[in-house]
Amino acid sequence: MRFINKYLRNLAPYKVASHKIWEVASEERKKMLKLDWNEATIPPSPLVNERLKKLVNEQEVYYLYPSTHNAELLNLLASYTSLPKENIQYFASSDSLHEYLVRMFVGVGDPILILGPTYDNFRLTCESQGAQIYYHDYSSNFELDQEAFKNKIKEVTPSLVYICNPNNPTGNVLDRDYLLDLITNSPDTIFLIDEAYYEFYGQTMSNYVLVHPNLFVTRTFSKAFALANFRAGYLLASAENILQISKIRNPKNFTTFTQEAVTAVLSDTNYMWEYVKEVLEARAIFQENLLNSAVVKKIYPSQGNFLLVEFKDFDLKMKVYNTLSDHNIFVRNLMHSKLLMNTLRITIGTKEQMERVLKVIQTIA
Repeated sequence: MRFINKYLRNLAPYKVASHKIWEVASEERKKMLKLDWNEATIPPSPLVNERLKKLVNEQEVYYLYPSTHNAELLNLLASYTSLPKENIQYFASSDSLHEYLVRMFVGVGDPILILGPTYDNFRLTCESQGAQIYYHDYSSNFELDQEAFKNKIKEVTPSLVYICNPNNPTGNVLDRDYLLDLITNSPDTIFLIDEAYYEFYGQTMSNYVLVHPNLFVTRTFSKAFALANFRAGYLLASAENILQISKIRNPKNFTTFTQEAVTAVLSDTNYMWEYVKEVLEARAIFQENLLNSAVVKKIYPSQGNFLLVEFKDFDLKMKVYNTLSDHNIFVRNLMHSKLLMNTLRITIGTKEQMERVLKVIQTIA
């Protein structure tokens, strides 16, 4: 224990959900519905399979390091985001990207303000660096007292503010004008806006990186693009910030297989947008029908590919969770905040998949 970084000795881990789906054979896996990590519930664009089939026969990709600068990928990202290439950098997952940002900007004892409850892995990343974590929580209805949050920023004077927008696990959003007001009025504070669920929401802060050097926007290919296993994300920031973070980024960590997969999905965005449309329609239908369930107390409005469902009490919540699990449907049991004790987060898939979930919940009295 004495050899371990002192900031890790009493660090609370990020609690991952069950990965039972990887403990069974492929045929059994196909019977399972994994709705606990907000991954896509269908395969990615068929172009991914086509490109990887060709790549797997190119033997040199196994023993050589990958390309460290993929111009085609950057051009596609520039087109997709409507930003210059100088304002974009890709990373081996948004989690990895967050680690680089913390290494770059956060020192021992630096105050970090997190708007929560939210994605807890970022807290872990900052604490392992020796940062001092401060929280500002949403209300019990997951609404934000905007003036109180502005005052919290003034009080803490954080080095960095982390805001997931849409927020995970609540699904709520902060509007563009309010975020812009925060960023503009705190020019010495970094604002990290995690837009993992941007495609399901449709609004972004990305254009403002051109004029606000304290704004960083991160995104992932794990959700709408269905590439969770490839571990790919990207950063949108000022050209100077991209230049600086690229100095410490290890470009060899973005494999050739990942580069090809990302290039494929960015070459077929229509496929992704059709999936997003299906998810949004399925979310609306599922929410409407689930509200009629005898066990549900409330469903919170969501702009992500998931719903936060509050049950009438903790025992009912656990009964739903266990019954779904018995039917090979896995949802997220949220326990990292007292505001979440009676809730489950359910990833939204296709209409057919959500009908399967609804039928199981409707059997519970």
